[in-house]
Amino acid sequence: MPSHLLKGNKPLLIDEWQDAPSIWDAVRYSIDKEGLRGQYILTGSATPSDFGVDGPRHTGTGRISRMRLRTMSLFESGESNGTVSLAELFKGNTDIVADSNLDIPQIARAICRGGWPETIAEGDNSNNVSMNYVDAVINHDIQSTDSIDRNPLRVRLLLRSYARNISTFASLQTVLDDIRAHDTTFGESSLYSYANALRRMFIIEDTPAWRPSLRSKTAIRTSDKRQFVDPSIATAVMNVDADGILNDFELFGFLFESLVTRDLRIYSQPIRGEILHYHDKTGLEADLIIRLQDGKWAAVEVKLGSREIDDGAKHLLQIAERVDTTRIGSPSFLMVVTGGQFAYRREDGVLVIPLGCLRP
Repeated sequence: MPSHLLKGNKPLLIDEWQDAPSIWDAVRYSIDKEGLRGQYILTGSATPSDFGVDGPRHTGTGRISRMRLRTMSLFESGESNGTVSLAELFKGNTDIVADSNLDIPQIARAICRGGWPETIAEGDNSNNVSMNYVDAVINHDIQSTDSIDRNPLRVRLLLRSYARNISTFASLQTVLDDIRAHDTTFGESSLYSYANALRRMFIIEDTPAWRPSLRSKTAIRTSDKRQFVDPSIATAVMNVDADGILNDFELFGFLFESLVTRDLRIYSQPIRGEILHYHDKTGLEADLIIRLQDGKWAAVEVKLGSREIDDGAKHLLQIAERVDTTRIGSPSFLMVVTGGQFAYRREDGVLVIPLGCLRP
């Protein structure tokens, strides 16, 4: 009986509750009966297929709060010194002067290692944990998300295509074509089934498009940008280490954007922010948009090297001119996130902030 698992001193933590989804209803019943707060913590690495997907049980509204537990950010791992607060930037405190302690090789190692607590606690800069995690997802975990038997080779091919297209607007048709180069029988319906399973497991987390009101009639692209919840998943799937990405600066740039996306998702969560992207038919884009529930927003360009900062700032200023500020308001700030050393405010008002300086 699920209720037997709820006995004992409170608060009670139940890990991987999705393996026995009936626990959710037992917890809800116990909360109604006892009328106390903070009795249970339910943690899990996946959303079960019969909960919130194909016909949820009781949602738990008013009784159970949901919180996404992400991998650790560079601030949590101690690699960002946290001298610049995202929350403070949204409050208007944009007069910044700070230095980052991170160099390019350290960023490469952080990407490959990922934000997995085990690696950070043990000071392990290898990508062994992420590789083991990916292998477990492919060969075991994805089979437990629902009753569908999925081919591990096809799972690996899908993840590999996602990794090759990370931080890009590659269509699902592109992903499908990549897989079909190795498996001609793989169909579109199978692709959606596999991809949705990986989303429920919190492996894939694409960045959706921002659709603001514009001054002009410029069409906004609505394609998602391909992302994982942690960039180390991409490096593990591609079997590349820090030295490998240091020798391929184009790939490094895409992976750096993935790292920045991960950390900004974490830093914006306490202030109820979401991470989007902007891209219109003229080719103008912002790598990331941070939008808060109260309507405040900020545009972000991600530039690994300092030579690209001017271009990034130019694009951000163009976007600020293009949106209809009478409807959505002016941006709280425009920011270029870099892999460099110095944080400062440019004469045009654009902020240049190393990732190694940011915190919530």
